[in-house]
Amino acid sequence: MADRNKARRASGKDEEALASLAWGLAHPARVAILRLLLERGTCVCGAIVDSIPLAQATVSQHLKVLKETGWIEGEIDGPRVCYCPAAGAMARFRQFLKGLNPGERR
Repeated sequence: MADRNKARRASGKDEEALASLAWGLAHPARVAILRLLLERGTCVCGAIVDSIPLAQATVSQHLKVLKETGWIEGEIDGPRVCYCPAAGAMARFRQFLKGLNPGERR
């Protein structure tokens, strides 16, 4: 019985982590921002605003969600924040997606 409860807790944590990552990508603007960061490696908020047709405040809100959900990291560089993809986020997401359908081998 203890093993079953432990497995449920582990499964619940995996489900919460997957839901959090999925929520981070649940808006087209966040997908576009993440794609931009994956292409460039790092980027300051102003450069993201210049590349995506959204107001600076809107981009900042989407960056906040991406950071809270584990997709990106931000480092303060003087008066600016430089954002980059979080190490391993994409691999974790792929692994969680594989776990949804364990019979699939791709």
